[in-house]
Amino acid sequence: MKAIAICFKPFLKPEEALIYCNLGRTQFAKKCEENGVYKNINGYFSREDLNNMMEGTTTILKKTKMKWKR
Repeated sequence: MKAIAICFKPFLKPEEALIYCNLGRTQFAKKCEENGVYKNINGYFSREDLNNMMEGTTTILKKTKMKWKR
């Protein structure tokens, strides 16, 4: 039941984000670092950012970093 409830929340706790992405802690941390997905001030992950990470699309933060490198 918890997995179903997670799908409707806009922000997820770190433990919920692991369940949502179906990854282990180290794999999750590595993917988040590669894709520029970070917790917000309150310590929650945005479900939209997690969806983008799992689809392989670039996040807004990553796009801005690419602009700065030019």
